Amino acid sequence: MAISQDAQGGSDDHLHIADVRRRLKSIFIGSAGNLIEWYDFYAYAAFALYFAPSFFPGSDPVVQQLNAAILFAGGFVVRPLGGWLFGHIADKYGRRNSLMYSVVMMCFGSLMVAVTPTYAMIGIAAPILLGSARIIQGISLGGEYGISAAYLTEIADAKHRGFYSSFQYVTLIGGQFCALLVLLALQQVFLTNDEIRAWGWRIPFVIGALLSVVTALMRKNLVESDEFIASKKVLTKRENPLVALARYPREVLLVVGLTLGGTTAFYTYTTYMQKFLKLTVHLTDNQTTLVTGASLIFAMCLQPIYGYISDIIGRKYLLIGFGVTGVICTIPILTTLQTATGPWMCFFLIAAAWMIVTGYTSINAVVKAELFPTNVRAIGVGLPYALTVSIFGGTVDSVALGFKSAGHEEWFYYYLTGCIAVSLLVYVLMRDTKKHSAVGRHE
Repeated sequence: MAISQDAQGGSDDHLHIADVRRRLKSIFIGSAGNLIEWYDFYAYAAFALYFAPSFFPGSDPVVQQLNAAILFAGGFVVRPLGGWLFGHIADKYGRRNSLMYSVVMMCFGSLMVAVTPTYAMIGIAAPILLGSARIIQGISLGGEYGISAAYLTEIADAKHRGFYSSFQYVTLIGGQFCALLVLLALQQVFLTNDEIRAWGWRIPFVIGALLSVVTALMRKNLVESDEFIASKKVLTKRENPLVALARYPREVLLVVGLTLGGTTAFYTYTTYMQKFLKLTVHLTDNQTTLVTGASLIFAMCLQPIYGYISDIIGRKYLLIGFGVTGVICTIPILTTLQTATGPWMCFFLIAAAWMIVTGYTSINAVVKAELFPTNVRAIGVGLPYALTVSIFGGTVDSVALGFKSAGHEEWFYYYLTGCIAVSLLVYVLMRDTKKHSAVGRHE
C-alpha cells in the first residue's frame, strides 16, 4: 500500500509539474505576441521625431509632432472596432483564433508603414496612407488587449492570477522598450541622425512585420483556455457576445471608470514622455532615448511585484494607492521635470511616477477580466477599455502638445490630475474583484 501511495504521489507531482509547464508556456506565447503587437504600435511613437518631417511639411517641429500625434490618436479612434471584432471572435470561437488573427492584421499595418512614400514623393497621399496604416494597427491592437486579458486570467491559477496577468503590461511596456532599443541601436551603432530621418525610420516597421509573422505561427499552436472549453460545453447555444454584454451595464461602466485615469497617466509616461523630454526639457536625442528606455525597464520590473502584492492584499488597495498618490503627486512631478537639469534627474522623477502608475497598470487587466463571466469576458474587457483609451489615452499627445503650442503646457498637468481623480472615485466605491470574481462563471 505504501508503494502504491508513493506511486500515486509521484504521479500527482508529475501532473502538477506538467500543468505548471503548460500554463507557463501558454503565458509566454500569449505575452510574446502581446509584446510584438505593442512593439509594432509603439514604433510609430518612438520614431515620430524622425519621420514626421517626411510626411508633414513645414519648419515648426512642435506642429509637425502635433500632426503626427493626431494620426497616432487616429489609431486609437478605431480601437473600439477592434475590441468588438476580436472580442466577438474570442468569446464565440475561442481565444487562440482571435489572438492569431489580430497579430496577422498588425503585420499588414506595420508593413504598410514601412513602404509608404513620403510627402515629397506623392504629396497629400503620403499622410493619408500613413493614417490608413495606423487605422489597421489600431483595429488589431484594440482587440489584443481584451483577448490577452481574458486569456492570461483564465490560464492562471486562482492564487496567482494577479501575478500572471501583470505580464500583460510587462510585455506591453516591453514592446515600447524594444522599439526604443531599435532606435538606440540605429542612433549609436548603425546610422547617423540624418540617415534615420531620411530612410532609417522604416527599419523598425520591417522588423515588426517579420516578428509578427513569427508570432502568428507561434500562436497557431497555442492551447485554448480550459475555462473557454468548459463554457462551450455548458453553453451549447452561444449568444452574440455584444447582445449578451448588454446585460452587464454596471461592469461596462466600471471598466470605463477604472481605465480613464490610468490610461491617461500611462500614455503620459510612455508615448508623450519622449516628446516632453526632447521639446520641453531639451535633452539631446540620445539622452531622450536613454532616459525613456531606462524608465521603461524600471516600469517592467515593477509590474510583477505589484501583481504579486495584489494576490496577497487584494486589487482595490493598489488601485486606491494609485489614485491618491496620482492626485497628490502628478503636478509636482511634472512641474519639477519641466525644469530638470539633466538626464539623471529626469530618470528619477519618471521612476517616481512609475511607482505610482504601476498601482494601476500591473492589475488593471485582471481586475476587468474578473468582472465578467467567460462568455462575454473578451468583449466585456476589450470594447469599453478600447473606447476609453481612444478618448483619453490616445489623445494624450495631442492634448499635451496642443496646450504647449498654445503656451499653456502646465494646463495638461491639471488635466491629467483630474482624470486620475475621477478614477479614484470609482476605485473607492467598487468591490475588490479578488474577493468577488466572476472567473469560472458561464452565463
